[in-house]
Amino acid sequence: MARTRFQDPSTAVPLRALPAAALRAVLAEGYSGRQFKRDLTAGFLVGIVALPLAMALAIAVGVPPQQGLYTAIVAGFITALLGGSRVQVAGPTAAFIVVLAPLYIKFGLSGLLMSGLLAGLMLIGMGLLRMGKLIEFIPFPVTTGFTSGIATVIAVLQIKDLLGLKLDHVPDHFIERLGAMGRAWHTISPWELLISLGTLAILLIPRLPKRRLVRLPKLLRKIPAPLMALPLAALAAWILGRWVPGFAVDTIGSRFHTMVDGHLVAGIPQVLPSLIWPWNAPGVDGQAMGLNLGTIRMLLPSAFAVAMLGAIESLLSAVVADGMGRTRHDPDAELLALGVGNVITPFFGGIPATGAIARTATNFRFGGRTPIAAMAHALTILLAILLLAPLISYLPMASLAALLLLVAWNMSEVEHFLHTVRVAPKSDVAVLLTCYFLTVIFDMVIAVTVGIVLASLLFMRRMAIVAEGHLSRPDHRSLPGPLPEGVVIYDLSGPLFFGAAERALNAMRAIAADVRVIIFRMEQVPSADVSGLVAMEGVLREMERQHIKAIFVGLHGQALSVFERGGLKDKAGEVAFCATMVEAFKVMNAKLHTYKRRNLGPISFQVLHREKTRKAISDQNSRNNAT
Repeated sequence: MARTRFQDPSTAVPLRALPAAALRAVLAEGYSGRQFKRDLTAGFLVGIVALPLAMALAIAVGVPPQQGLYTAIVAGFITALLGGSRVQVAGPTAAFIVVLAPLYIKFGLSGLLMSGLLAGLMLIGMGLLRMGKLIEFIPFPVTTGFTSGIATVIAVLQIKDLLGLKLDHVPDHFIERLGAMGRAWHTISPWELLISLGTLAILLIPRLPKRRLVRLPKLLRKIPAPLMALPLAALAAWILGRWVPGFAVDTIGSRFHTMVDGHLVAGIPQVLPSLIWPWNAPGVDGQAMGLNLGTIRMLLPSAFAVAMLGAIESLLSAVVADGMGRTRHDPDAELLALGVGNVITPFFGGIPATGAIARTATNFRFGGRTPIAAMAHALTILLAILLLAPLISYLPMASLAALLLLVAWNMSEVEHFLHTVRVAPKSDVAVLLTCYFLTVIFDMVIAVTVGIVLASLLFMRRMAIVAEGHLSRPDHRSLPGPLPEGVVIYDLSGPLFFGAAERALNAMRAIAADVRVIIFRMEQVPSADVSGLVAMEGVLREMERQHIKAIFVGLHGQALSVFERGGLKDKAGEVAFCATMVEAFKVMNAKLHTYKRRNLGPISFQVLHREKTRKAISDQNSRNNAT
């Protein structure tokens, strides 16, 4: 059974248990009719809330609003069915706008759909390779820089529809976009501004102080703010359009048109999503990109950014859901389900999807406790397309922009951002600001790539600082007896890898010229890599040249296996491996009288250079003795 309840996270889960892990766990525990009703209710309410969000997010990317609805239906259902989180709700999210909008402008719908398909394949690979836990190693400054930068870009993108600006062309990049909006300042529409401010005022009702919120009718407090704000905005725009001369605002019906069976349909077509081949969808010039190696090579960087951003966003959302429901999601199952959802969704015209924190929290708040609720949310959006499509066309673009502006504020994490800048170490602040400005000024492809590299370098730097080596005092209380003359103990702690090997072994250079035996205490070395092995071989090679004997104590686990595979083992008169210090003292006392040291001075070695293997050195010494 998958890890959907608190249990030992180190328990291995077989691959066959990953698909539908959360759903199978729920059914195995027993699924009641009462919970089914709660899940249906929660799914319906989340679907109503997600309906305008899916359209607004698709519009922000640049595609027609129905593409966002198709994403919420297909990806939302499949991810819930196959996923590893009990209450996670997947669909189009604001985090993707920054990477998908430039992608759509550059490659058209065909490039957008194929990037989602490639990203899905990458996510499936990450799930099968059990890389779900690796996402936890991405530092907080990196994720905060991403989300704050994304929120800034989303907020700026909404200025056009919030104010009703008339732009001949919307530039791809942030700075140029601000300049174009500044030049079009004289085209502000008072009516668009009125609708956006009215919508925003209703959306902010739940944020009123509690003493004022309790004065509102109980029914008004229970209705989700978007469910109240957007229909009222559409109704107000329709009434004003009929009775006020000169009133005009852009709506979904006036801006988007789709050809269905030879007829031009305003707004969202009242039909089921149809099957298409992503590579045959229109590109930026209206021509299909086609499926070939050149196209895949061109889209891979963007697909990688989509996959990494989707994995981070989805697993962060699943962690939030765990905190609310006191459950434990299976990250590998979640990545696998997200990958399958993103592979299938482009064949129905959907854009990339990931876990949505706001919709997941809403699902839990309304009583959703199993994947059935998220699947019901997808079916609710499907029914809305079939039943409410003509009414949806009356939604004003300004009201959808106001909704996205609030989404951008919620995901900006302003307090966390400013708190990190104030209290974090300078290296963390530098990483945070780098990721933020790369996201805002350039694009998410560059930001994700640099962010992952910075996360890796930051991790290696921290691990290198942890690793250290020092000489122990002769009178240390942990020793089983007095330390004989000419014997030193060298304590190593932390991982012995390429970023830490030289730091850990650097104190070896201070060993005096009268030392005959060095005891390496390795109990606190959890792991080693080939660079650590080479560094230790360099030390042993110099010790062998000066007839200094080595005793390793407490070498264990992965570090022991690396040393054994590298050929470091017990060697009579030169190297000994002991489990404890007591055993090391017995070996040392038995053979100490046979150890004779050449007085060659302090140890000198190069830890990162491997001139010859120990076998080659041994063979050469044998040949020298023979001559």
